[in-house]
Amino acid sequence: MVGILIGVAALIIIFMMINIIRRRRANTPDLIEARLAEFIENPVSLEKLEMQQPFSERVLKPLVSFFARIMGSVTPAKSQERLRRNLQMAGNPNGLQAGDFLALRLLAGILLAGVVLFLCWVTKQSLGLTIAAAVWMGLMGYSFPAYWLGGKIKARKKAIFRSLPDAIDLLTISVEAGLGFDQALQRVTEKWNDELSKEFRRVLSEMRVGKLRRDALREMAYRCDVNELSIFVASIIQADQLGVSLAKVLRIQADQMRIRRRQMAEELARKAPIKMLFPMVFLIFPSVYIVILGPAVPTIAASMGFAP
Repeated sequence: MVGILIGVAALIIIFMMINIIRRRRANTPDLIEARLAEFIENPVSLEKLEMQQPFSERVLKPLVSFFARIMGSVTPAKSQERLRRNLQMAGNPNGLQAGDFLALRLLAGILLAGVVLFLCWVTKQSLGLTIAAAVWMGLMGYSFPAYWLGGKIKARKKAIFRSLPDAIDLLTISVEAGLGFDQALQRVTEKWNDELSKEFRRVLSEMRVGKLRRDALREMAYRCDVNELSIFVASIIQADQLGVSLAKVLRIQADQMRIRRRQMAEELARKAPIKMLFPMVFLIFPSVYIVILGPAVPTIAASMGFAP
């Protein structure tokens, strides 16, 4: 009975929040509709325009924004700053902000807990099991977005590391051909559209609005948090400050990146036999034994007197 009341209370809270959001939007002055009527011959009401939007834009996005404001007000500033850093390292997937991500974690926990409460009520489970399962699944739902974000960060770092040697090679060729470093970065952004090229594109955009090159490069290294990229940025900044030829520095960096990539390949090759051991022992060898010894099983059973 307690599980039913908890589930019903959660649903009532969600519907009340949706109703509050709708009332606030309905009570605001319809300035957008009035402005549209000035430019459209056959004016369309704002309500019709909103109904043409997908369900996620009409309901889910305002609900997430509502919870984002709540979570942003109760979450410590250091935790929000750390989350912003993680979102930056992940490339800001789907344009998520820190408050939006916290709201998604809370909603995921509430949703999974509500589903478990409903299933336990349908199957008539005990009260203790219902509460334990709801709490467990709520924690799982709250933690899942964090694991997803960690996977995004790891995948993006790996993508940047893999694309860095080719980008440095192209930068080296372009600078040795007579282009400036900024023009060489532009060449990289035109040739590829990977994560590293997007970061280079952002660096160029920041430089166009007046930011110093070294500051833009440092912020890029901070956002990506890839050790090899940080070393590359530090060498470029140092060469720029000391007046060293960028072509020589880029050539050295390209050679070091090729050595580093070769070492990584050798390390993965050494790990391969260990990773193959468990699938071979538990999956491949049993199948081989069944295929080889299977035909002999009836004969052995008959000789031992176990035949039907």
